[in-house]
Amino acid sequence: MFTILEMMKFYKHILFITVFLFSWALFAQQQDTNITKKTFIVKGSVMESDTNKPIPKVNVLVNGGAYTTTNLQGEFKIEVAIGDELVIKHSDFETVYYIIKNQERIKVEVRPNQPLKSADKLFKANPKLFNTLIDSSEMYLKSDAEKSIQFIADALTISNSTKQNAEVYETLGNVYFEWKQYDLAITNYRISLQNVVSNDVKLKLANAFELNKNYQECIDVYNSLAKEDLSNWQLTILYEGLGDVYVKTKNFNAAINAYKQGLQVAQEHLITPKITDLNSKIAQTYDASGAKQEAENYFENSLSLAEKENKKRAVEEKVKVADFQNKNRDYEEEIILRKQALEEIKDIETDSVFDNESAITTQKQNYKIGNAYALQKDFGKAIPYLEKSIEEADDKEDLVVQKDATRKLSEVYRDAGDYDKAIATTKTYERLVDELYIKKEQEISQAARFSSDLASKQNRITSLESDRALSESKYQLTTERNKRQRLIIYSLIGGVLLLLIAGYFMFKNIKQQKLNNNLLALKSLRSQMNPHFIFNALNSVNSFIATNDERTANKYLSDFSLLMRAVLENSEEDFIPLEKEIELLQLYTKLEHFRFKDKFDYKIVVDDNVKIDEFQIPPMLLQPYIENAVWHGLRYKKTKGHLNISISQTKKDELQIVIADDGIGREKSKALKTQHQQKQNSKGMSNIKKRVAILNEMYKDKVDVQVGNFQDKEDTGTKVVVTLKKKLIKNTN
Repeated sequence: MFTILEMMKFYKHILFITVFLFSWALFAQQQDTNITKKTFIVKGSVMESDTNKPIPKVNVLVNGGAYTTTNLQGEFKIEVAIGDELVIKHSDFETVYYIIKNQERIKVEVRPNQPLKSADKLFKANPKLFNTLIDSSEMYLKSDAEKSIQFIADALTISNSTKQNAEVYETLGNVYFEWKQYDLAITNYRISLQNVVSNDVKLKLANAFELNKNYQECIDVYNSLAKEDLSNWQLTILYEGLGDVYVKTKNFNAAINAYKQGLQVAQEHLITPKITDLNSKIAQTYDASGAKQEAENYFENSLSLAEKENKKRAVEEKVKVADFQNKNRDYEEEIILRKQALEEIKDIETDSVFDNESAITTQKQNYKIGNAYALQKDFGKAIPYLEKSIEEADDKEDLVVQKDATRKLSEVYRDAGDYDKAIATTKTYERLVDELYIKKEQEISQAARFSSDLASKQNRITSLESDRALSESKYQLTTERNKRQRLIIYSLIGGVLLLLIAGYFMFKNIKQQKLNNNLLALKSLRSQMNPHFIFNALNSVNSFIATNDERTANKYLSDFSLLMRAVLENSEEDFIPLEKEIELLQLYTKLEHFRFKDKFDYKIVVDDNVKIDEFQIPPMLLQPYIENAVWHGLRYKKTKGHLNISISQTKKDELQIVIADDGIGREKSKALKTQHQQKQNSKGMSNIKKRVAILNEMYKDKVDVQVGNFQDKEDTGTKVVVTLKKKLIKNTN
């Protein structure tokens, strides 16, 4: 026999089951039939933002509903309902999307598409424009993806190096990563790495692979990094990333090992934020693997460390530990932590704003406190927290938490025996489910459209540099082709290397042969100059003998023999000391002065800054110019002339020799020559020109000879400036 109390309990259960079956039947019916919306006519207009000029024939449509266009005044009318999305499209501006919130008139201001200036002109006008565009893109990276991508596209048009290309695609990858378009982020990080290899970008690529659920590719990228090339921060990120992907693949032992390696690096180098994060992640991984005690120990560490950082980080860690306590049914400890977190969140919210996705919103914490009390069957304490959560979620338009808290509140009322409130709350829950369903549909539609827009922008950017930016399919195709053709490529490389080596030795042999030919030519020219010089000198001796000046002839022959000995000694040398060359010049000039002492005086000056014992020059390089000055300039002068020879060091490893005379000059000298003489060039001058040409060929234009008039007078004279540059002048040190 049932007692009266047992009968009452039985009827209560029957009543509650009936109410809930009716409620869920109503909910199912609403899901299977179209929900009737209250519609109304909304008016609006479309204008240019800068001129307020109306734009006619603009397409205005409701997703899945009515359609119209603007008139000549840019105005439109269309039937809508609250929550509908208006799509406003025209070829002259970017599409505008607008959610209907009330019956107020809609005014849409748009900016017509403007053609971009020529990238070359932009770049020439401002060479720092590239960096400015990248900085602008990063500024809008989190707030406006489309604008950020537009700046990147502009930067790409003026990119002129692989380094800039790499930076463009890395920034583009960052934009896609921020907006959770991980497949596009992967593509652009890869293109960036094809331009310039960077460990930072490789770490970003691995992270994008992980979030795109390409777990094996993620692990491969992490393992490909040379740890010795990474900074301590990068090494910590690598181990943390490996731990994250191992957790997602349920390889908890490998995850814990990776996290601990990262923690060791962070502790050794005092990377404080990562020490806290890694302690927390090790705790969560131990918890996931069922090692409760180890998890609790690491959570104690992370909680203690987070308290030393900042309030926000401390709250985040308290919430994680509270979730751990909830999972292990330690509701008392969970409630204490969440209440502490609530108080601290209120302080943080004065300076920060948390979006509804954050784990530390007040509505979520109140909901979880209410849930913990409900699990303890303490319904009196659970109800106020759940009601507070619903109120806050409603204020912050957090439908997910509002729905969950309403459902939990309905269950609490049911378990507490207050069936009227349970039924009323269930109806509210059903309404919230409907609203959330509609909102999720719109979010899915908007997300699909957003992804489509970003993909189209990616295609545009790819087309801007189709020869450098590779798509994902092309990247894969190239990889497969390389695998099939690797043997052929290696063979070709080997053949090319052999050809290069053979070419190198051939070039070296030709160069050596050319050097030998030049040296032989120089030797030949020197051998030609010696008889020429001796012949001219003997003519002078003959002149002295003809005039019966035996004493002068003997003196001349004595000095001449010294000069001949020096010339013959140096005839086989490519270079002689500068000091010897000056001695040769002094002897030769002295001999010429013997014969023409009534025609000119001479002076040889060597600057004090010239260290004559430290340099070597080609022998007999200057003598023909002195000979020319005496024989063709000074000896025909009516008055006594002057011959000045100066040697100076104008620069380091550069000598300048100036031979100047105030003789009759080149033009008069040419006029005095006989017809036979005019047909023949000076042998000495011809040889010296050939020597200079060969020396310049051997030493890359290191000999410079400038010949000009010495003065603006009747006897113009001649000035020869010989510059011997670096590598021709040999430093004996």
